[in-house]
Amino acid sequence: MSRMSSREPKQDRSRATRQRLLEATIDCLADQGWEATTVTAAAQRAGVSRGAAQHHFPAREDLITAALEHMFDARMAEIRAESTRLPEGPGRTEFVVSRVVDHYTGELFKAALQVWTAAAADPSLRERIVPLEAKFGRTVHQTAIELLGADDTDPTTRRLVQATLDLARGLGLADVLTDDSARRQNIVTQWAATLHAALPQS
Repeated sequence: MSRMSSREPKQDRSRATRQRLLEATIDCLADQGWEATTVTAAAQRAGVSRGAAQHHFPAREDLITAALEHMFDARMAEIRAESTRLPEGPGRTEFVVSRVVDHYTGELFKAALQVWTAAAADPSLRERIVPLEAKFGRTVHQTAIELLGADDTDPTTRRLVQATLDLARGLGLADVLTDDSARRQNIVTQWAATLHAALPQS
C-alpha cells in the first residue's frame, strides 16, 4: 500500500509537469514563433527544468506536435461540453459558427499556424504535420456537424459546413496581425443567419 501511494504522487507530478509543458509550448508558439519555441524555452516558461522537459519530450518536434494535439483535443471537448444545453433553431446555429470561428482565431490556431508555416519548408516536419492537420480538419468538421444536428450525408450540408470552416480560417488569418474582432462579429452573425436558412431542414 505504501509503495502504491508513493507512486501516485510521483505520477501526478509527472502529469502536471507534462501539462505545464504542453500549455507553455502553445503560448510560446503563439507569442514568439517557431524558431524561438525550443524545449528549453518551453521549459523555462513552464517553470520546469530542461532535464524534466527532455524526459517527457526528447525532441522539439515531439513536444510541439504533442502540444498541438493535446490542446486541440481539450478545446474540442470544451466546445462539446458547452453545447449540451443549447436551444434549437437560429441560436444553435450561431453558437456553432461562433465556436468554430473562436477556434480559428484563438491561441491554438496562432500556434498551429507557426508550425504549418515551418512545415511548408521542412519535408521531415511536414511528414509529421500533414496527418495532424488532416485530423484537426476532420474533427472540427465532424464536431460542427454534430452540434448543428445536421445530416453529413447530404452534399449541400457538407459543402456549407466546409464553407463555414474556410470562412473561419480566413477570419483567423485576418486576426493574426491586428485585432479584427469588431468586424468579425458582424460577419459571424450574418453568416450564421445565412447558414441556418441554407441548411436542409430535417
